[in-house]
Amino acid sequence: MISFSRLRIGAKPSLVVACILLGLAACPALAGMAIEEVETSSGIKAWLVQDYSLPIVTTRFAFRGGRTQDPSGKEGIVNLITELLDEGAGNLDSDAFQERLDDAGAEMLFEAGPDAVYGYMRVLAERKDEAFQLLRLAIEQPRFDQQPVDRLRAQIVSSILARAKDPETAAQFAWMRAIYGDHPYSRREEGTVQTLAAVTTSDLKAVHERIFARGNLTIAVVGAIDPGTLKRDLDRIFGGLPASPSLTPVVDAVPKLGRAIRVAYDLPQAQLSLAYPGIPRKDPQFFAANLMNQILGGGAFTSRLWNEVREKRGLAYGIYSTLENIDHASALVIGTGTRPDRAAETLSLIRAEVRRMSEEGVSEDELTAAKKKLIGGYAIENLNSSSAVAQTLVQIQLEDRGMDYVERRKQLIQAVTVEDVRAVAKRLLSADPTVMTVGPSLKGTNR
Repeated sequence: MISFSRLRIGAKPSLVVACILLGLAACPALAGMAIEEVETSSGIKAWLVQDYSLPIVTTRFAFRGGRTQDPSGKEGIVNLITELLDEGAGNLDSDAFQERLDDAGAEMLFEAGPDAVYGYMRVLAERKDEAFQLLRLAIEQPRFDQQPVDRLRAQIVSSILARAKDPETAAQFAWMRAIYGDHPYSRREEGTVQTLAAVTTSDLKAVHERIFARGNLTIAVVGAIDPGTLKRDLDRIFGGLPASPSLTPVVDAVPKLGRAIRVAYDLPQAQLSLAYPGIPRKDPQFFAANLMNQILGGGAFTSRLWNEVREKRGLAYGIYSTLENIDHASALVIGTGTRPDRAAETLSLIRAEVRRMSEEGVSEDELTAAKKKLIGGYAIENLNSSSAVAQTLVQIQLEDRGMDYVERRKQLIQAVTVEDVRAVAKRLLSADPTVMTVGPSLKGTNR
């Protein structure tokens, strides 16, 4: 899921109070909600959950084609576009746009993911018309005036320079380059000082026109709005966009394994990262892999890696494993930090636990506990507010999982057997991983 970092809240006290109440209000489980698909006269589709417990409308949407659409030599342009969408649109310059947004008492923000551009608006139902008009302008007619372009580009460049000597940043870039080579996934999401300097207003407009279209649009709405009203509003907001995008094709990327990467920094702690093969979301073994990962290192305080590395030996404050999935790649990643003089020992323990999982699988008790965690934790993590519900609905649509996914998800998890987990563990964990170490000169940690 995408976490939005830029937040603009209008000055209206009524919205602020309502938003606080919204955050505190318990959101019913999505499985118990009535999700309906609405389609407008111009063919725009959205999933709607009507909720009148608070007079607020929350809209989340995504345009397929995120940072992978950055032109070569102008990396960072899609990220810059999302920073500029609320910096003036239509006949409103940046200051006028922000004043109108404040007057409407609305939250509006955008962010670029690797495979999609995401947007969000939350507003009191009684103020939605003026807020939706601003959203329409931001999406359809951004100005890209030179002054805000220069200001926001300078802010991004300043951030890039500030992190230039940060070991974690250097390690992340080294990691992505080693895993993905020349694939767009290896690019720096903000671009570089050089690539940002090459971006012109014409470039911004051209890339915006390629991505923002009805044909690659996914929408979810939660709140105090009926289907007929929503249809009219969606046509007003998105109906003026081109019918089809013009996206650059992106090939699938297979993470490069069996590599040793060292990033030398004089740090008090050594950071260890390991990458194994992942599994696509649509793979029949996907949920077996999720349960295996939960047992291996995905369950905080209960996983095998936590027990062996943290509890028994105190070699790390924390350790995790995670299944990473983006549209064109997947990987299982393990990460931890430890004392430099214990790095080799820690790496050896991790590899031993991975090998044991690959060879022996899991027990029935471990699997039962992991199932409870994955099923019970889903609502807490993804359905705890109207905003979270809307974001979850967008993601389900992007992954083409169907409107009944939440209920089917429970069934698919419950159906997994220990034999299923053993099979997927052997499939994913028998590979020779890529290993990265960040810290002082380390011996014995590359294999």
